[in-house]
Amino acid sequence: MSRFLPDRFTLMLICTVILASVLPISGEPAEYFGLATKLAIALLFFLHGARLARDVVIAGILHWRLHLAILLVTFGLFPLIGVSLGYIPESILPAPLYMGVLFLCVLPSTVQSSIAFTSMAGGNVPAAICSASASNIFGMFLTPLLVGLLFTVGGHGGGFSLDAFGQIFLQLLLPFIAGQALQPWIGDWIRSRKKLLAPVDRGSILMVVYLAFSEAVIEGIWQQFTLRDIGVVVAINIVLLAVVLCVTMFGSRLLGFNKQDEITITFCGSKKSLASGVPMAGAIFAGQSIGAIVLPIMLFHQIQLMACAVIAQRYARAAKAKELETANIKTALT
Repeated sequence: MSRFLPDRFTLMLICTVILASVLPISGEPAEYFGLATKLAIALLFFLHGARLARDVVIAGILHWRLHLAILLVTFGLFPLIGVSLGYIPESILPAPLYMGVLFLCVLPSTVQSSIAFTSMAGGNVPAAICSASASNIFGMFLTPLLVGLLFTVGGHGGGFSLDAFGQIFLQLLLPFIAGQALQPWIGDWIRSRKKLLAPVDRGSILMVVYLAFSEAVIEGIWQQFTLRDIGVVVAINIVLLAVVLCVTMFGSRLLGFNKQDEITITFCGSKKSLASGVPMAGAIFAGQSIGAIVLPIMLFHQIQLMACAVIAQRYARAAKAKELETANIKTALT
């Protein structure tokens, strides 16, 4: 049953939302906290750049068919589904929450969990490392561009602007480039201290969530949406994930990928990054309340972890059973 329970980070997110609902930060303290949040996010992306070894990128590029398939799902299939969800009546899915779902659909893939589930299931781990990392790099450009295209065309507002790109460049891309530039000298040191640096990953996201929901609570988010609205978002997230999992799993088989690559495409193609999504929301929708926008991402985060944990274990059991069957056949022949 433990795989169906929220992980520790999800519980921390829930506690952060509760804290923001009870004690929202505002005024001058919120300004200083917002500055600290931006610095924490810059440090987070600096560490992401410094962790990514260049030889991994070079080696992974050679498997271009796999990476192309994952990128097409992440930045092609997901946005198409997101646009189609716009036909749901606003009486069922309120417009602010739909904006959050649409924003979720244009985000890059996760890095840590994609690699972890690929490894657990016996997939192509080097390809997963390269593909998930490439998704986040491309996402710094593609996500704001897709927001500008889809949100403007759909009349939802919050579209892309040069100011938004400048925010992303300063907060996310520039620190990432700096980390990559220093990677040959500090990369090994940072990769060897994952536990020491983990608080930066999670802490920066919690800071953004607390600030976002503080603003949203002050503006009356919990009076604006009901439990039924939240339930609708959960149901949409489940259907969205189920559709993409089926497409990646069975589509990779139809395209002739082997089992290891199928696993990699399934887990890397079906994920959406909370770590990248929350900071990007703050940069792209600067000056706007983003509580309703990040809420679908937070819900999707836990849903994808629970679903992929079950699928990864099924893959692992199937691989183990096949190995045992092969061993029994060899024993019988000898």
